[in-house]
Amino acid sequence: MAKMRAVQVAQPNGPLELIERDIPEAASGQVRIKVQACGICHSDAFTVEGAFPNIQYPRVPGHEIVGIIDAVGAGVQTWAAGQRVGVGWHGGHCGRCDRCRRGDFINCRFAQTPGLHYDGGYADYMVAPSEALALVPDELSSEEAAPLLCAGITTFNALRHSGARPGDLVGVLGIGGLGHLGVQFAVKMGFHTVAIARGTDKEPLARQLGAHRYIDSQAQNVAEELTKLGGARVILATATSSKAMTAVVDGLGVDGKLLIVGVTADPIEVTPLQLISARRSIQGWPSGTAMDSQDTMAFSALTGVRTMIETAPLDRAAEAYARMMSGKARFRMVLTTGA
Repeated sequence: MAKMRAVQVAQPNGPLELIERDIPEAASGQVRIKVQACGICHSDAFTVEGAFPNIQYPRVPGHEIVGIIDAVGAGVQTWAAGQRVGVGWHGGHCGRCDRCRRGDFINCRFAQTPGLHYDGGYADYMVAPSEALALVPDELSSEEAAPLLCAGITTFNALRHSGARPGDLVGVLGIGGLGHLGVQFAVKMGFHTVAIARGTDKEPLARQLGAHRYIDSQAQNVAEELTKLGGARVILATATSSKAMTAVVDGLGVDGKLLIVGVTADPIEVTPLQLISARRSIQGWPSGTAMDSQDTMAFSALTGVRTMIETAPLDRAAEAYARMMSGKARFRMVLTTGA
């Protein structure tokens, strides 16, 4: 049987190791993808550290996958070999549970994610359910497109469902892997975009990305500065700091919403009075379905939104993962297979 390279984790907290294994076959309802690029997301730590329930090891991480369909399983009618597709956090749904019956596929009770529930994209090939596929536009390279399948869709989908309208004041808290895309999407959607980050070093980048204003959270009181501008309709919290989120709540205007996409287990501190006084709200937002990923990539291709990436070959996955975890990557690490 033909072989391929894959980078697996053999056990929780084990090393990322490059191995050789059989190329998988596409079962009924699946396609096989010849991987070209796979983004490294902080959520891959769930697999590496065993922080997600019921992961079966060994497991190949990776849920920001772009490649070419090279085999189609029985029953797949809408996809064909040769198409360039992506697979993101939403890696399949059951279609039968109560949530799926309401069309809420991202919250399927039996939802799957590549790299957690089945082998992901740190490999030359992977297989995925056909409902998890998003078509990649020609205008995007595979390396650029890969992070849009998690960081991109998360920020784009949250903003377009936020209730903000063109011209509204929208803050983006944190200018990193999520935030640098959030700023671009906010600007392209027509929002009065305020970038918020620690220190002055991020201001030139924020301006380059299109932000209309910049607030240094170390030197300025963010809530007071936003209030001077009339109060934010939405603050997209991409930074993984509950303290930073707590500090901006009073910067929300009437009917303002703190929209959280940065994952942290620490609590946000807010009083009922802060919410009641201006009808403020706090909401979390997951990523989205395959069609949401497709919309994200189409919007990015149309408007010029691009991810800032560093690439590394598949055989340097462990080094690239460590760079991502260190926070030194600017801003998304992407593995390439040479395909």
